[in-house]
Amino acid sequence: MPHPYSRALRAHTASDEGIRLQKVLAQAGFGSRRKCEQIITEGRVEVDGALVTELGSRVDPDKQQIRVDGSRIHISGRHVTLALNKPRKVLSAMDDPKGRYTLRDIIGDGYERVFHMGRLDYDSEGLILMTDDGELAQHVMHPKYEVEKTYIATVRGKLSGSICRRLVTQGVLLNDGLIKLDRCAIVDRSREHTMVKVVLHSGKNRIVRRIFDAVGFPVARLVRTQIGPIRLGEVKPGSYRVLSRAEIMALDKEVGL
Repeated sequence: MPHPYSRALRAHTASDEGIRLQKVLAQAGFGSRRKCEQIITEGRVEVDGALVTELGSRVDPDKQQIRVDGSRIHISGRHVTLALNKPRKVLSAMDDPKGRYTLRDIIGDGYERVFHMGRLDYDSEGLILMTDDGELAQHVMHPKYEVEKTYIATVRGKLSGSICRRLVTQGVLLNDGLIKLDRCAIVDRSREHTMVKVVLHSGKNRIVRRIFDAVGFPVARLVRTQIGPIRLGEVKPGSYRVLSRAEIMALDKEVGL
């Protein structure tokens, strides 16, 4: 028996406007048109939260949210998401009245609608995600979804394992509240520096630097290597790569899309 919402949705979408739903699914990589029709009739497709089980519905993928088996679909070429490796002395912005080097200088003019999801401070390096998908950006940056961020911090001095553990179990009180690391592990030590891998959810301004300043180990170098499931990988400083469909689906899942 068709789902009761499917009739109401069909009346709204089965006009001459929009694209046939099975064609949209095919463009998103779900197989042949016939296979996509089968996915619809099996009751696996939702449009704007309403189940669609009858063929002939037309949709606007730019304005409507389409899900298969609960996951948001992605049409090839409709949105782009980039993983960029920001060097030091690059501003986390698309332009700068002072003429400093920005993210736009790295990606060029090929992605006019792309904007950055979060920032790194001027002296920090590493992964910045950029997209023209407003819904994805909103979820990635919203504190509600607590996306993990991984950093390699090189701090001045010999940081002990006990301080690392304390930053995880007890945290440190900053002027804007108590903050804890999710994980902290010493990677390497020299006579003057300690390299530490840290993971935390907070996206507050200069949070990693402020945490280590508070315990007396100022950060000499900071590199963000991962945001949620997305790793920086082999992207060289000052370069970027386009995320794969599998990576975008993993990021969607991470932030509840």
